[in-house]
Amino acid sequence: MVISFTPKRFEDDRGWFTETFNARKLSGFIPPLNWVQDNQSFSKLAGTVRGLHFQSPPHGQAKLVSCIRGAIFDVVVDVRKDSPTYGQHISIELSADNGRQLYIPVGFAHGLMTLQPNTQVSYKVSDYYAPECEGGIVWNDPDLNIAWPIHSEQTPLSPKDGVLPRLKDFESPFAYDGVPLSLIEAP
Repeated sequence: MVISFTPKRFEDDRGWFTETFNARKLSGFIPPLNWVQDNQSFSKLAGTVRGLHFQSPPHGQAKLVSCIRGAIFDVVVDVRKDSPTYGQHISIELSADNGRQLYIPVGFAHGLMTLQPNTQVSYKVSDYYAPECEGGIVWNDPDLNIAWPIHSEQTPLSPKDGVLPRLKDFESPFAYDGVPLSLIEAP
């Protein structure tokens, strides 16, 4: 299951403070993981697409995603074979203003579209980058029916994201764990 939560912000006249990660507080919501790498991306233009990406076994990555500047339309697609929700997706807005974070387990493709210029995203991953295991599904696959919020003939996209396969041409290496895709809003 995909879990959304919003860490508490402590505000005063100077601004606010928040714990962006606390393993003890998250232990009731997400499995204990050894987060091994932190990544950041910066996108200059609104409408920039990154994804839909995953890293396959034996180096599958769970992710903990937050938007630390600007805003994103964040998408998670179930790519676990034999899952009753295979090919289905959920989407959520993450922004610096709303402070929401999203936990994505292994077995899901992840992508985003920036909603504002100069957007910065930060995410933790549970395994190191392994180029031989990277993969993805093309972001605009019509079978996924994702309602991307910004439509443009010139969507900013990396060359490799533009040539990813469609879901129907993908052989999933991910096993279904018995839990269908759902979005849980944790307190």
